Formats: sequence, C-alpha cells, structure tokens
Amino acid sequence: MNRSIARRLALMFALVALFVFTLVGAGLFAVLRTQLENHLRESLDDRAQIARLICNHGLTPDKWRMSREKLTDMTPHDRSTVYAVTSIEPSYNYGKPIEGSTVKTWPGGYARVKPVDGGEDMLTTTVSIPGYSTRPPMQLQVASSYSPNIRTMRVFGFALAALSALGSLAVLLLSYSVTRIGLAPLTRLTRDASAVSPNNRSQRLNTASLPHELNDLANSFNGALERLDGAYCRLESFNADVAHELRTPVTILIGQTEVALTRNRSVDDLRHTLQSNLEEFERMRAIINDMLFLARADQGERATGLMEVSLAAEVAHTLEFLEIPLEEARVHARLQGDALACVNRSLFGRACTNLLMNAIQHCEPGAVISVRIVREGDQVRVEVANPGEPIEPAVLEHLFDRFYRAEASRTNSRENHGLGLAIVKAIAEMHRGSVSVHSARGINTFAFSIAAWRAESVAPNGRSSAGANAGSNAGSNVSANVGPNVPDTSEPAAGTYSSLVKGKSA
Repeated sequence: MNRSIARRLALMFALVALFVFTLVGAGLFAVLRTQLENHLRESLDDRAQIARLICNHGLTPDKWRMSREKLTDMTPHDRSTVYAVTSIEPSYNYGKPIEGSTVKTWPGGYARVKPVDGGEDMLTTTVSIPGYSTRPPMQLQVASSYSPNIRTMRVFGFALAALSALGSLAVLLLSYSVTRIGLAPLTRLTRDASAVSPNNRSQRLNTASLPHELNDLANSFNGALERLDGAYCRLESFNADVAHELRTPVTILIGQTEVALTRNRSVDDLRHTLQSNLEEFERMRAIINDMLFLARADQGERATGLMEVSLAAEVAHTLEFLEIPLEEARVHARLQGDALACVNRSLFGRACTNLLMNAIQHCEPGAVISVRIVREGDQVRVEVANPGEPIEPAVLEHLFDRFYRAEASRTNSRENHGLGLAIVKAIAEMHRGSVSVHSARGINTFAFSIAAWRAESVAPNGRSSAGANAGSNAGSNVSANVGPNVPDTSEPAAGTYSSLVKGKSA
C-alpha cells in the first residue's frame, strides 16, 4: 500500500506542534507557579504587617485581650490563613504555631511547611516583636495555605493539556489540508481531466500552474468542455425547471387520489375526483408548455398565444387561486390599478403566482401584500410589494438568476429550487419586458413589465395577430375570462375589484 505524503507530513507537523506546545506550556506553567508564589508571599507580608501592628497595641493584659479578638476576626473560617503568637509569658500566647517538615525556604524568613497533621502545605513567615513596657518579647507566625494556588495550577494544567491536544489536532487537520494544496500541482491535471462528467461539467483544467508545453493541450481540452457544457446546460436547465414546476400538481393529484381511496365512494364522488384530477392534468400540460416557452426564451423567442386582457382581472383571478396560501399565511392582498395588454394568460398567471408566493413566504402574519399595475409609456408594470427584512444590494442583483438562493435573507431557501423568480424574468423577456427588485424602508418590491401593445394589434378572435396561430391556452389557472372592454385606467375607483379579491384587500 502506497503511503500518503500529505498524511505523513501532516503527522510530522502535528508532532512538532505538540512538542512546541509542550515546551510553551511548561514555561507558562513555571511562570504561573512563580507568580502565584510571589503573590502569596506579598499577601502574607501584608497580613503579617497588620498582625504586627495589632500585637504592638497589646501593651497591657486588657489591651492584649482586644488584640487577640482582632486576630481571631482576621482568621478566615476555612483557616486558609492562621496567626500564632508565642511568648515567655503564657498569657500572651495566641494560637498554635504550624509544625511540620520544611519543604522549601526563601530569603526573608519564608518557608513552605508540610503540617504534621496533614492537609495542604502552608507558607509561613515569622516576625519578632520586641518587648515594650509590661509586654514581653513575642514571636508572631503568619501562615497561608497553598490550596488556592494548587487548585489554580491544577485547573491551569488540565486546561493547558487540553488546549495543547486540541491545538495539535487542529495542526494535524490544517497541515493535512495545506499539504494537499501544496502537492496539488503534481496531480491536478490528471484529476481535473478524470473528474469531467455530465454531473460536473464546470470542471476545467487549471492551466495557470501547468508547464508551458502543456498549455496548448489544456486550452484545447477546455475549449471542447465549453462546447459540451453549452449543450448540456440547456437540457439540464429545462429538466430542472420541469421537475420544479410539476412537483405541486403531482402532489395535489396524489393527495386527491389518496383521499378518494380512503373509503368507498359513490360514482358521483369518483367522477368529481376524476374531474378535479383532469383539471390538474390540464394545468400540468400548461406548465409543460410554459417550460417549453422558457427553454426557447433563452434563444430569444417571444411569447405566443397572446390575448388582450385586463391585467387587473388576471391578477384578481390569481389571488382567487392563492386564497388558501393567503389564509394559511394570515396575510392580506390589495390590488390597485389596471391596464390592457396582450399577454399569454398562462405565462402571465404563472409570473404573478410566483411573485405572490414569494411575497407570501416572506411576510409576517397580518401583513398586507400590495399588488400595483402601472402603465409606463409602452410598458405595463406589475409590482408586488410586501413588508420584510431588508435585502442586501449584493443579493438584489442575483435574485432573478436561476437556482440562486440568498441564505441570509431568504428563510425558505431549503424549500425552493431557486427557479420561481427566474421564471418571472423569462416570462417578462418573452413579453418584451424586464424585471426589477427594490428594497427600502422595510418594503421589498418585486416587479416585472410587459410590452403594452395596442388593441389594433389583436386579431378579431381575441388573440394578437402575431400569435393567432400559436394554439389555445389550455390549462390556464385563471378561473374567468375578462373581456377587452374593461376600462384602461391606472387607478380604478375604490371597490372595483373587491368582488374578485374576495375580502383580501386590507
């Protein structure tokens, strides 16, 4: 079995890192222990000075009793610090001096003593107090326990060992990755060539690090990959669009069929189920036709089967279709404005549905979605605005790209394939329009425009002369036809479409 150079180098780096971490840890451990001992001695000096002042005030037996009480008050309950006074006169004795074996001594009278009765080591210092007046000479011993230092050193040691182990592991993993990157030029050409497949068409040979003699061959190979990628890209995009758009009607068909099979049904019930399923099949056929239009839209084709309709009526029918999602999301929709335009009703309904579903999915309960239709010169603009989180400018310019999902600002990115807004863009372009998105002051507005052809361009049968032979609009998901005699006004009177919206307006 061949040994991996990357693994061997990574292991060597990890061992070196462990050795360095051990040396640094040992040094830090020694420095910390020295500093803690110095701090303990300084603290012991402060306590000894205070105790010495107290003892100096015990000139008489009465005052000495008061000094004893103060020394008792200064002694902690855990006896981490103790005081002892010895004198030739028993009445001036206080406490019991620490006795045991001396572990270490320092200049200045400091000693580390291990008590004979067990327990943690004690740091002691002895101060001589000369006699004065009736007070005899005394020896003051102040002792502090090493237990806080020992606990601190134990915790620090465990933390240092754990961090050294984790650091060595991190060095092992990182050095393995870095080593593989450093060795990549040795195998990149072969690996890149073998990795090219229909599932990884974006793979290209990296010519930057190749020798000059291989550049021509690699460039020729990359050119062939580019041509193959162009052929696969359109086919794969079409398959992804179809799979995305057919998921919902197939789910509805399965659900209706499962409900029908849960118990015995009458012939009328089964006929009703079949009729409902037939409607879904018709809708699926319309979606497939739409996807064919989208596939050809990439090649510059325009929408066919155009009819002059009231866009407000078409949007109202779409709102009726989305009544259940609106109610489930507990949001309301408000429709404003109207205009006449020649559109493919199925494609126009799909674009409106995608924008409205996008707004519903990113609205808080109780919010109001505003749908506005405005004529702007030779264009008719359909705007869908909803309150929501601000969208970053860097994200805005990619929202209509296919398969693009902005994780930070799109909370439902796991549920969508990123085609909804791309379909809106394709439909707008097929109608000689464009798309736009704007986010400001807590309102996100998605819009698409279509060309506002004049009524004279529509054939007598209701379709535009350009698309009169394009076939019927079977499977349209709008529920009613609106004649061309609907007034063309950008601001209709209040309540004009209230019966169509069915109470969804705010």
